[in-house]
Amino acid sequence: MLEKLKFVEDKYMELCARTEQPDFYADPKKAAAYLKEQRDLEPIVTAYRGYLRARQDMQEAQELMSSGDPELKELCQEEFAAAKKRSESLEQELKILLLPKDPNDDKSVIMEIRGGVGGEESALFAHSLFRMYNLYAASRGWSVELLNYTETELGGIKEADFMIKGTGAYSRLKFESGVHRVQRVPETESGGRVHTSTATVAVLPEMEEADVDIRPEDIEMQVYRSSGAGGQHINKTSSAVRLIHKPTGIVVACQEERSQFQNREKCMMMLSSKLYQMEQERIESEYSGQRKSQVGSGMRNEKIRTYNFPQSRVTDHRIGLTLYKIDSVMNGALDEILDALIAADQADKLRESGEKA
Repeated sequence: MLEKLKFVEDKYMELCARTEQPDFYADPKKAAAYLKEQRDLEPIVTAYRGYLRARQDMQEAQELMSSGDPELKELCQEEFAAAKKRSESLEQELKILLLPKDPNDDKSVIMEIRGGVGGEESALFAHSLFRMYNLYAASRGWSVELLNYTETELGGIKEADFMIKGTGAYSRLKFESGVHRVQRVPETESGGRVHTSTATVAVLPEMEEADVDIRPEDIEMQVYRSSGAGGQHINKTSSAVRLIHKPTGIVVACQEERSQFQNREKCMMMLSSKLYQMEQERIESEYSGQRKSQVGSGMRNEKIRTYNFPQSRVTDHRIGLTLYKIDSVMNGALDEILDALIAADQADKLRESGEKA
C-alpha cells in the first residue's frame, strides 16, 4: 500500500507543478481535467502525509522511552499511544480512499418515482418521496429540475421524472433505487386501519448523448400536448415529447419545457442515462453470481426501506438500520441513512479487497 501511496503523491506533485506553468490554461479542457485529477488525489495525499507523520511520532516517542527519566518515559508513552491511534485511523481512511471509485459519483442524477401497489395511497406516498428528495437536495445546495410529472386528482403522483443537479449527487443518492414501502393510515381511510403501499424509485447518473451510442434510426419520436391533473400545465401546442427506443422498448417523456426542442433534448439525456444503466445492470447481473453486495443491487424490484408512520419508524432492510424519526426523514434529513449505506458499501468492498489480497 505504501508504494502505491508514494506513487499517488508523486503524481499529485507532478500535477501541482504543471498547474504553475505559464501556459497551463492554453487548453482549457485539458486544464480542467488536470485540476479535477489534482482535486481527486488531494485527500489521499493529505491522509498519506498525516499517516507518515504519525508513524514518525511513534518512532521518536519510542526512542525517547529508553531514557532513564520516569516522567519523560510516561510522557512518551502517552505520545506513542496517541500517535498510534492516529496512525491506525489514517490507515483505515487510506484503505477506503484507495478503493476503486465509481466514475459516476461526481455526476448529477435523474430520479424517477412511480406509484406502486396501493392505488391512490401509493400515489400520495410517491408524492411524499418526491417532496423528501426535493428537501434533501435543498439542504445540500443542489437544484431540482422537473422533467416529467403526472399527478392524480388528490395530489398524488402517478410518475415523476426529475433531475437533481449538483456535484456528488449520484454518490449520495445511488442507493435509493428500489421499492419503498409505507405503512400508515390513508387520508381516504375512515376506519383508521393501517394500509401498506409501495412506490418505486430509480436513480440514474446523468449521461450525455456522447457517452452512449444511440442511432437516430432507432428512435421513434411522438409529440403531444402537455397536461396535468385538474387542467394544470395545459399547453395549446404539441410541445411535449415522447421518445421510444425501438431496440429496447425504453420510453421516455418530457413535457415541462416550453418548446418541443428543449423537451426532446431532455428526453435524449434521459434515454442516454437509461441505456447506460441497462448496460451496467447487465454487467452487474453477470457479476452478481460471484458477489452479492450487502447494500444491494438497487434494482426496482428490491424492497429496500419501510416507512412506518404509526411507529414513527424508518427501517432500511439492506443494512438493518432503524430510526425512530420519520418526520425528520420525510422532511429531507436523509444523511444518517445515506452515510450508513455508504459506510456499509465501503466495508463490503474492503472485505472483498482483503479476500483478493
